[in-house]
Amino acid sequence: MRDENPTACLMCNTRIAPSTRGRPAVYCSRSCQARAYRRRKNRLPAPGTPVTPPSPRQTDTRARQRRRIAEALWRIAAEEGLDAASMRRIAAEAGVSLRVVQYHFDSKHALLVDALRLLHEENGRIAATRVPSDMTDPHGLLRALLNEFLPLDEQRASALRVFAAYYARSLTDPALAAVFLAAEQPLEALVGDIIETGRASGSTAPGLDVRHEADLLVSGATGLGLDVLHGRRSLADVQAVLDYHLSRIFTADAAAGR
Repeated sequence: MRDENPTACLMCNTRIAPSTRGRPAVYCSRSCQARAYRRRKNRLPAPGTPVTPPSPRQTDTRARQRRRIAEALWRIAAEEGLDAASMRRIAAEAGVSLRVVQYHFDSKHALLVDALRLLHEENGRIAATRVPSDMTDPHGLLRALLNEFLPLDEQRASALRVFAAYYARSLTDPALAAVFLAAEQPLEALVGDIIETGRASGSTAPGLDVRHEADLLVSGATGLGLDVLHGRRSLADVQAVLDYHLSRIFTADAAAGR
């Protein structure tokens, strides 16, 4: 007679109903099965056994696969939002099997977080090639930095769409919000440092609250960029708005006709 008592998943301890045919299941899902496989593969050797680290070629291959999967997520998020990015859909977009995605990422949340980290790194690397690092011209430096918030080309437009998708998802996903909405606000801090440099050189208006000005510029530039994506404003319009606010901050430069 078949045993009616359900067993428990060996990975997550979820109750599993007994199988009516074949061997009894020991995992509740393919995700748990993949996690068990990774655990067996990465199991530490016995004490005294020499440990062979992965070769540079293996490490590079894994990094390229993870990047390929993250890029697939970006494309889906930019066009349809994160709700459309199921693990199976991401695998199809990346041209790999679902098992490969599950091998690299334990869960969709882990994939979302890692893809967001990679996107930040990618945007930072590209922005570094476009934004000058000369702090002797804080007005010009800040103007170039604000351009990174605007969809001036397909790369920046796509990145802005992906960040908008993450923002929408973070409203209902506290765990993702904790990662997406960084408490330290590095962009605002950077903009504040640039304004502070201008104030130290005497090129800004007196009595500025640097933190408030930085908050206004970052949130304003982001919102204006989204308006361009929606077709509500033109790039020329939003650049004129940003130049107006910069002229209020860097009054000495504005008086000199910059």
